[in-house]
Amino acid sequence: MIDLLLDPNAWAALVALSALEIVLGIDNVIFISVMVARLPAAQAKRARQIGLALAFVFRIILLFTLTWMMRLTSPIVTILGMEISGRDMILIGGGLFLVAKAVHEMHAEIEARDDQTAGEDEAAPGKAFMWVVSQLALVDLVFSLDSIITAIGMAQQIEIMVAAVVIAMIVMYAASGPVSRFVADHPTTKMLALAFLVLIGVALVADGFDFHIPRAYIYFSMAFAAAVEVVNVIAGRNRRKRRTLRSRGRTGEEA
Repeated sequence: MIDLLLDPNAWAALVALSALEIVLGIDNVIFISVMVARLPAAQAKRARQIGLALAFVFRIILLFTLTWMMRLTSPIVTILGMEISGRDMILIGGGLFLVAKAVHEMHAEIEARDDQTAGEDEAAPGKAFMWVVSQLALVDLVFSLDSIITAIGMAQQIEIMVAAVVIAMIVMYAASGPVSRFVADHPTTKMLALAFLVLIGVALVADGFDFHIPRAYIYFSMAFAAAVEVVNVIAGRNRRKRRTLRSRGRTGEEA
C-alpha cells in the first residue's frame, strides 16, 4: 500500500481512471434525475440517495468479483457468426430498457399526462416510490458493469480501482442534486435528458453487438446540446424579466 502511495504511475492511473469514471457516471446521474422528477420532493431526494448508494454498492461488489467479471466476457452463444457473452446480453438488455423507458417518458410528456400520473402517484405513493427505486437498481447494475469493465482495462491494482470509484461517486453525489433540481425547474430540459438516454441506450446496444461507438462523440454531442439548452434557459429568463419590467412600467404610468 505504501508503495502505491509513493508510485507516480499509480497516481497518474488514479487521476485518469477517476476522470473516466466521472464521465461514465454522467449517464447514471441523468437517468436518476429523470426518474425522480415525477416523485414528490421528499421522496425524490430519498430515491436519488438510494439510487446513488446502489450505484456505489454495485460498483464495489463488481470490483471484488473480478473472476466472475472475466467470465462474463467469454462467449456464451454464437448468433449469425457473432459471439455473444454475458456482458453483451446485459448491455443489450439494459440499452433496450433505457430506450424503451426514455421513449415511454417522452410519450407521456407529449401527451401531457402529468396530471393523471400525479393522481396515480398520490393514490399509491409507496408503490410509485418502489417502482422508481427498482428501475434505478436495474439501470445502476448496467452502468456499473460498463464502468467496472472499463476500470479493469485501465488499472491493475484493486486499490486504485476502488479509490477511483469512491472519488467518482462523491462527484456524482455532489452533482446529482443540482442536476435533478435543474431538470425539475426547467421542464424543457427533461425532454433533452430523455433524448440523451435514448442516445446512451443505443450506444449500449451497439456495444453489446461489438459495434463500439466512441464515447467522445456521444459526450461531445450531449455537452453541445446541454450548452445550447442552458443558453435557451437564460434567454427565456431574461425575456420574462423584461416583460415583468415593462408591465410594471405601464402600471406606474397608468397610476
